[in-house]
Amino acid sequence: MEPLPAWGTGDLPEPPPAPWRNAARVIGSGAILLAFSLGAGEWLLGPAATARYGAAILWIATASIVLQAFLTTEMARYTLYTGEPIFTGFMRTAPGPAFWGWIYAGLHLLQIGWPGWALAAATAIAALFVGRVPDEGDRVVVLYVGYLTFLVSILLVLLGERVEKTLEYAERLMIGWVLAFLLLAGLFLAPAEVWSTVGLGFIAPLLGARLFPTDVDWFLLAGFAAYSGWGGTNATLTYWIRDKGFGMGGTVGYAPATMGRQKVLVSQAGIVFPPSEDNRRRWRGWWRYLTVEQWWIWAPGSLVAMALPALIAIAFIPPGTVLGGYGIGAHLAGALAERYGPVLWGLTLLTGFWILFSTQLANAGGFASVTFEILWTASGRLRGWRGGDGRAVFYGALLVFTLWGCAAIALADPLTLILIGANVAGANLAIVSAHTLVVNRKFLPRELRPPLWREIGLALSALFFLALALLALLQRIGSAPSG
Repeated sequence: MEPLPAWGTGDLPEPPPAPWRNAARVIGSGAILLAFSLGAGEWLLGPAATARYGAAILWIATASIVLQAFLTTEMARYTLYTGEPIFTGFMRTAPGPAFWGWIYAGLHLLQIGWPGWALAAATAIAALFVGRVPDEGDRVVVLYVGYLTFLVSILLVLLGERVEKTLEYAERLMIGWVLAFLLLAGLFLAPAEVWSTVGLGFIAPLLGARLFPTDVDWFLLAGFAAYSGWGGTNATLTYWIRDKGFGMGGTVGYAPATMGRQKVLVSQAGIVFPPSEDNRRRWRGWWRYLTVEQWWIWAPGSLVAMALPALIAIAFIPPGTVLGGYGIGAHLAGALAERYGPVLWGLTLLTGFWILFSTQLANAGGFASVTFEILWTASGRLRGWRGGDGRAVFYGALLVFTLWGCAAIALADPLTLILIGANVAGANLAIVSAHTLVVNRKFLPRELRPPLWREIGLALSALFFLALALLALLQRIGSAPSG
């Protein structure tokens, strides 16, 4: 099996000066992750969990987000040292790049290849036309709109730079609208006691609450945990760190290529630095920026993003309600409309549609670009395919994603499709937590390895997500009809 090229050596670049006026030049990945995290689980899975079990179940989001912050910073540790994304580090371990490349490409498809977000967005559009929350009788309408929504997301990826700028402006505008809408709805419509209930729910076990309800649906709660925060695709942060030149990412060369909407950077082998006194000083500077963006920006912001839709669910959906079916994208709108009329009905549906559609669009482009780079790094055979034309791999990945999605979209209702991907994401989080622990112990010099308490955080992350994924799997197996 062909090994990856050996690292080069060099000195770690100086980080920007520490004062806050320079922080905006470096801090960014945490803010980017926060912007995209609203929608990966907050709009649907948070309300589904809190409507059914109450605000006390929000402690799972707290645990997930804290453990993901440990995981993300430790994956970034490898990238700061080598300039390589963490997936390349995984591929440097036995049994080699081809094995891990195809494993992680397959896991990526199984995680985000289920187009539940397109189908859930279709429930919001269908609700606008039928004037109520869709039900099982509206399945065919929702399904047709879901196919259209899914294929439009693929088309936008294919159109590339022709629509890229327009979409960027629309995304910025709509992210501002979504945050403002949810914040204003919470401030002016949710009673003060609901704010208190939701806030305390994030630390409920510390106040004596039970960890889990008696009639627990592990499939829902495992998916809720995995899709809190960044939703299982945390490793893609390390591409951002490399591309923006953080740490040794500023010394690694790459060849830019535009494929669809995606600008893919095909990097060379990593470059590492000797742990001299000057390099260790620079390392501490880069690490401070990473700590600020992950622990001071992303983690608290992700808790707020989870809390805002939960406020609406707790305030306006009767306790014990089981959300799902072919109206999942319209339940919050229906709850607000019942109390406040048609204006909030329309605004909430449009807000939900954008959250869900933009998630589907990000999944389509993200899958193609991440899978391209994983396989391009892993396989010399692919790098030589068709004269080294990377577009064949990129568009091949997008074609697989499209065919898989078209086959999968009719298999189940939107929430079930989303939960399938979310449970795979939970298993994936367990795998990459353990793999990151191995990579950092194997490749980083002793002076730069994480301290024991951070390694314990990674181990807890692996155990937490693995336990929930196994409980969900065993429950589904136990409830499956026999014979």
